[in-house]
Amino acid sequence: MEQVQQFIQSNKDRFLEELLELLRIPSISADPAYANDVRKTAEFVKEKLAAAGADKVQLFETAGYPVVYGEKIKDPSLPTVLVYGHYDVQPPDPLELWESGPFEPVIKKTEIHPEGAIFARGACDDKGQLYMHVKAFEAMMAHGEQPVNFKFMIEGEEEVGSDNLGIFCKEYKDMLACDVVLLSDTSIIAHDTPSICVGLRGLSYVEVEVVGPNKDLHSGVYGGAVANPVNVLCEMIASLKDENNRITIPGFYADVIDVSAGDRAKMNEAPFDLSKYKNGLGIEDVMGEKGYTTLERASIRPTLDVNGIWGGYIGEGAKTVLPSKANAKISMRLVPNQHPDTITQLFQDHFTSIAPPGVTVTVSPHHGGFPAVVPTDTPEYKAAAMAMKEAFGKDPIPERGGGSIPIVAMFEEVFGVKSVMLGFGLDSDDIHSPNEHYGLFNYYKGIETIPYFHKFYAELKKN
Repeated sequence: MEQVQQFIQSNKDRFLEELLELLRIPSISADPAYANDVRKTAEFVKEKLAAAGADKVQLFETAGYPVVYGEKIKDPSLPTVLVYGHYDVQPPDPLELWESGPFEPVIKKTEIHPEGAIFARGACDDKGQLYMHVKAFEAMMAHGEQPVNFKFMIEGEEEVGSDNLGIFCKEYKDMLACDVVLLSDTSIIAHDTPSICVGLRGLSYVEVEVVGPNKDLHSGVYGGAVANPVNVLCEMIASLKDENNRITIPGFYADVIDVSAGDRAKMNEAPFDLSKYKNGLGIEDVMGEKGYTTLERASIRPTLDVNGIWGGYIGEGAKTVLPSKANAKISMRLVPNQHPDTITQLFQDHFTSIAPPGVTVTVSPHHGGFPAVVPTDTPEYKAAAMAMKEAFGKDPIPERGGGSIPIVAMFEEVFGVKSVMLGFGLDSDDIHSPNEHYGLFNYYKGIETIPYFHKFYAELKKN
């Protein structure tokens, strides 16, 4: 591994320039206007994966955007690692809140990233973290270090639900057969506190519409006499939580498995400064379900949040209008044992049942995903922990993440293997938000750590 690490150090500038080039392509999968750019990104990843030394690199078409596949099979007797990542990104809106262009990457020093961070959409989620694997693989190939068989599966629809990835995995199950799935779409606690994500929340995502009168009305003529859909929607949403911030949908908590007091205590041993947390977000206090800490609320408890709400006149000046309709997008993060389809149906039944006379309510489900928990006593996890210790000089803390990566549960169902979530971002990297960024320390540390995972995994599997 010494030569591999030397190769990484001597090529850091090139590795950075290539990532900046990748970040300049606006691969927004949610917006059809960027379809050509999404495909251009797939071609870029394909080209770089082949240049790094992968064989059989090609684009597999799906009903949506293509999957980039490549492999390097050395010996069937060696364990096979399937590296997963995604090349699509979230929309950059609201653009006015970006300090620099979302697809014009710049490097700036910050308090958390004194060595500099790359500011661009996709810098952390997931182009920067995906590209770590490509460059780590290149470094290993450059010096003939191949302790495992490699397979790469990089999709372009993660940010819109990965609807076609499950179909692809089932269709090409034999080609994708592996012993473990390795991905980096998660974070560490801090630069000096490595951690490995061992749990993810699931997701139920819906859009609701409340329709009242058949047209916008004059608020002076009709106000107070006709249901206002915006008012009604706000009241309905407000009723979805009680005074303790518990979700009021009947049956919502029926399948939730309580985490033991011992596990909760261990979770709260992770370094966490509430004052810094609040200062970093510019808030006076935190808010959440009564009886749980901030760390617990953001990981082991289900949630319900409004992601967007609109209706009526929102232009400059005043317009005294009583709107015809109002809409909102709502996400629910789920914990192990909660089924996304069940939760979606519970929401739909409840939300329509609380609609007052005078309005019509429609609930339209979007994508969802299952929660996942990864055991810490497997060769896969142990190899990741050993790699982190080698790179950071200390044992990583296993922690549950608050986000959702629905495909993790799907991988286990289709391939029958566990995933290792070896992420290197920080929770403060503003993924999905304006000014998303990724530290240079994190990018390079990921490239340095990944080869150790492959080395230790091969050794543990052999023994």
